[in-house]
Amino acid sequence: MKLFDLSLKLNGFPIKEARKALTSVQNIDDTDFEACINRKKETIVNYHLEHNPFYKSFAKNANPKDWNRIPVMTKRHLQQPLNHRLSEGFHIKNVHIHKTSGSSGDPFIFAKDKFCHALTWAIFQDRFGWLDIDLNTSKQARFYGIPLHKKGYYKERIKDALGNRFRFSVFDLSDEQLQKNLDKFKTTPFDYINGYTSAIVQFAKFLKNEHVILKHVCPSLKYCIVTSEILFETDKTLLETQLGIPVINEYGAAELGLIAFQNKHQEWIVNSEELLVEILDDDDRILPYGEEGRIVITSLYNKAHPFIRYDLGDIAMLSKKSTPKKPILEKLIGRTNDIAELPSGKKAAGLTFYYITKSIIEDDGNVKEFVIEQHTRSKFKIKYTSDKALSSENKKHILTDIETYLEKGLSVEFEKLDYIERTKSGKLKQFRSFL
Repeated sequence: MKLFDLSLKLNGFPIKEARKALTSVQNIDDTDFEACINRKKETIVNYHLEHNPFYKSFAKNANPKDWNRIPVMTKRHLQQPLNHRLSEGFHIKNVHIHKTSGSSGDPFIFAKDKFCHALTWAIFQDRFGWLDIDLNTSKQARFYGIPLHKKGYYKERIKDALGNRFRFSVFDLSDEQLQKNLDKFKTTPFDYINGYTSAIVQFAKFLKNEHVILKHVCPSLKYCIVTSEILFETDKTLLETQLGIPVINEYGAAELGLIAFQNKHQEWIVNSEELLVEILDDDDRILPYGEEGRIVITSLYNKAHPFIRYDLGDIAMLSKKSTPKKPILEKLIGRTNDIAELPSGKKAAGLTFYYITKSIIEDDGNVKEFVIEQHTRSKFKIKYTSDKALSSENKKHILTDIETYLEKGLSVEFEKLDYIERTKSGKLKQFRSFL
């Protein structure tokens, strides 16, 4: 029985109709695709200007025929009661309601109409199908957070059962718990792993220390799909070595669904069937393929709630090989609020610090996790968990590299912790600026 499809249908999400619509879009010829998207852009803007009082007020000077006249919206614009943002004819009982994780610091509640939500799941099913994974029948090992209050907890557990998945805790990454995780893999024929990058990386480090390759104890495993956090090349190598299976990078957002998904050829394919993805500069001008900028996304089908030229808060680049029908995500740099401001006036992605320190302090396997905080323009703190404190030699290497890659005169404090706090959703925020 296709329990996953059945659960969507019982909740009023027309998955069959969504699959047909997806197939129809995928069958559009490459030469006609851009014109089709232009029509969809104009249609969704006109719809919300006519039926959504919030958007009509927000985009009062918008011209649907001139895309540059369509204003960029941010999460801050949407932080008001949901019923103020819903289109006419939609209310809390006939839409899908969800909440963003808040990992960007700006959480809010949003809505999707039921067809749009079904289309999102049709996209997921299509992409997982690239890997011969069937959401109805393939067994998932799930490394995600879970609400700890009763109602939310049991709701997620029911969804896990219908989705044929077993959820591993990302809040407890102790050796004792990771051993229990390993024991579960020994007795369960999982087809794939899916979840937060940092939690799966910690499991892989544990496997390395135990001299275990997961595929050897769970032969049914085919792929590991990581999401929600940056995947570093060194971590990808570790995962593929210790899990014994290919690693696939997924990029998504709760309010938009799947944004990009790697295929078997390691191309990070953008979801052009449902979304319009643009890369903009600081003045909201569209950048050409191959240039870094803010990733701004339009949901082409969500009639219940406008996500039109929505600034997700991430910095990214589309490949020069991209086409309107097949945009390729070249790289995902990080969040726009993860920028370090230095005394000289120079700005650097906060993850620069992470790249510099990562290979050095993890070489001997002593350090389990670490995060970097900026407290003033010149003062940084590296918090880490480890069996023993970092050596003075390791610290000296880090300081030298920070001078080389950034600038001199920065103060770096090291703090050894027993545990690094995660967000409520279970994600690990690797750089945080307090400026």
